[in-house]
Amino acid sequence: MSSGQNLDKTIDKVLIEAESEIVKSLKKSLAEAQNTLDSNQNVLEQVYENIIAEGKKESEKLEKQITGNADLSARNSQLVLVEESVQKVFQKAIEKIKESTSGASYSQLITKLIQESVDVLGTPNIVIQTNKKDKDTVKSVISKFSGATLSDETIDCLGGVLAKTKDGLTKFDNTIDSRIDRMKPLIRKDIASKFGR
Repeated sequence: MSSGQNLDKTIDKVLIEAESEIVKSLKKSLAEAQNTLDSNQNVLEQVYENIIAEGKKESEKLEKQITGNADLSARNSQLVLVEESVQKVFQKAIEKIKESTSGASYSQLITKLIQESVDVLGTPNIVIQTNKKDKDTVKSVISKFSGATLSDETIDCLGGVLAKTKDGLTKFDNTIDSRIDRMKPLIRKDIASKFGR
């Protein structure tokens, strides 16, 4: 064989080996690229799923917030209506009380209010104040209570009595106004419970 042919064979051999190395390297690079793409696709899918999950959570949170605000608004409206109704009922009751502050049954009420005042203050030695209209009624029943006296001063109220110990240190407001004020929270609670609140 001639040296030219040997050289051609050697060059062919080197070219075949180089081609084989290049093909191997390309296959390896392709496999690595495919693995990188596959692993990145999994990461991208996971990120996508996380974004969707977060979106759903946020949407549920907003829905609950909107529903909660609507419920709260409805409850507040209901409470306003209940309060308005309570006020109307008290106003009607006050009007009826103003009309019925005389007679034997009212005299019995005044007696009961004075007795309660004596019991609460723990002494029969009390000074009673009342409004101008009830002064005669109180005068007529106060004699039943030894130690109780009627003050010359009157108070502004629907009816009933304001009792003080003679030393003036302790008092008990047993006016109809005060009794209504003490009943209001109980009546509101009762009405609210009827509305399920």
